[in-house]
Amino acid sequence: MREPDYFTTPQGRKIAYHQTFGKGIGVVFLGGFKSDMEGTKAIYLENWAIKNNRPFIRFDYSGHGESSEKFIDGCVGDWKQDSLELINALTKEPQILIGSSMGGWISLLLCREIPANVCGMIGIAAAPDFTENSMWTSFSDIQKETLSKNGYIELPSEYDDPYLITKKLIEDGRDQLVLKSPLELRFPCRFLQGTADVDVDISVALRLINHVSGSDIRLTLVKDADHRFSNQDNLRLICKTIHSVTKAIEKD
Repeated sequence: MREPDYFTTPQGRKIAYHQTFGKGIGVVFLGGFKSDMEGTKAIYLENWAIKNNRPFIRFDYSGHGESSEKFIDGCVGDWKQDSLELINALTKEPQILIGSSMGGWISLLLCREIPANVCGMIGIAAAPDFTENSMWTSFSDIQKETLSKNGYIELPSEYDDPYLITKKLIEDGRDQLVLKSPLELRFPCRFLQGTADVDVDISVALRLINHVSGSDIRLTLVKDADHRFSNQDNLRLICKTIHSVTKAIEKD
């Protein structure tokens, strides 16, 4: 595994990244909550980019992977800012954003805040507003009281150690919501959602596609695909979708 490069944000956070150079429209992969850039999708897409001579970036949010800071100190607003600063610093042309789970939420925030830097988006089990609609609304009164008193609670995870969910994460999430106000996506957007996803329900994908506005937005449901969306068929579908978005951009 080669060593990453590092970019220091104006906020002083050191963001680890790998950048592949090539020709044509660049692609940026944004990972999920508590995931890192060494995941199956990120590596597969990097190999695809190398094979196809396409510019590509994968990176770790602060508090994730090889970047600086502690996970427990971070929040969606911080991770969005990491992404924004990195894209502004490392790219010159509009990019296609590929957001997995929380990365889908962050991608939507970037589409709203720096639309000139985005020319297309692909959401993979996108999880917009999950801190409010999935976490907070599911907490019991005891959990809410513990969160307020201690500043954090623990949630079980099938992927790793228990998630430490902080009061900061929940409160900041309310400043980052994208489903509460109009969101226009003026470029090709594709959302991929598995029917066997137990972390992000199909209803989230349906709510999202009904909420956003734009002339070229599509949702693809994949039977029996889970939240990881990482088997060979799923991975090939992601790459096929990149080609579809690229063609749509070039057509315009």
